[in-house]
Amino acid sequence: MPQTETPGIEADRRSRLRWWTELPLILLVYASYSAGRLLARGDTASAVDHGLAILRIEKVLHINAEHPLNRLFTREAWLGIPADFWYASLHYLITPAILIWLFRSRAQVYRAARTWLMTSTFIGLIGFTLLPTCPPRLLSPGYGFVDTMAQYSSYGWWGGDASAPRGLGGMTNQYAAMPSLHCGWALWCGVMLWRHGGTRLTKVVGVAYPLLTAIVVMGTANHYLLDAVAGVVVMGLGFLLAPQVMKAADRLRVRFEGRGSLVAARSRDSSLDASRDASRDASHGSETSIVSGGCQTSPGERIPRQRESQLGTGAEPGASPTDAGDGAPAPAR
Repeated sequence: MPQTETPGIEADRRSRLRWWTELPLILLVYASYSAGRLLARGDTASAVDHGLAILRIEKVLHINAEHPLNRLFTREAWLGIPADFWYASLHYLITPAILIWLFRSRAQVYRAARTWLMTSTFIGLIGFTLLPTCPPRLLSPGYGFVDTMAQYSSYGWWGGDASAPRGLGGMTNQYAAMPSLHCGWALWCGVMLWRHGGTRLTKVVGVAYPLLTAIVVMGTANHYLLDAVAGVVVMGLGFLLAPQVMKAADRLRVRFEGRGSLVAARSRDSSLDASRDASRDASHGSETSIVSGGCQTSPGERIPRQRESQLGTGAEPGASPTDAGDGAPAPAR
């Protein structure tokens, strides 16, 4: 597993992970992966050439296990039919189920595990784009392969276009065979079960599931052995890159959170300044004397006192009155 974070940081991370944010993220990644497969169809002739090149390499190395397995699955329906169901459905069921289990019960490793899976998936998409490959079942019959999905299609929902439902074959890329992410995802599931299952049964399943998946993808003529090996390599690269991906994601989050905090701080400071200005204006207004109708209030007074205005003895009739005030000496007479 990629290196996990310190307990304090990881506890804080768990408090921020919520299913309503994780689910759209996973769906977005899977939708991008599916769309990328469709866009990376490649040239059919090149895909066939790549498939034949892989087959030649395997024959030279004497590792072409696809032929005997495919003949066995074609001859024995009790093996071929369950294998077709396995290929068509389990990677859509087991992988999300383990993600949910990790999220609910193993939150301390969930983020690293999810990042590993997603990183490897995107690397696999690069492989589909750069190396479109014809699977064994689509080679000409002279090469000795039988498409078991087509042979046993009456038993399932799929037609003759890989595991796609009948009539929807045009929505899948049948030349996205290298690497085999069926095997890659199965390996990820096996590692999760082995390391975090906690029981002997989960360890056995963790070993059996990726091995059986590799046998199934070859026996149904959907992948070569080297496709399965490439799926393992892709998962290894994803494992190595996942810590760097998490660090990059943390830096982006800190940057965006810092900008958000700065905007909030500026808004708060502006509110405080406005509040201080309002308080200062109110205080200044309370200290200003109010004059009206011959009455004047002193600072702090609520009820105005009547002020007597008298003319001095020698004052001119138009002179300003003198404020007697409280306790002021009476004018000289």
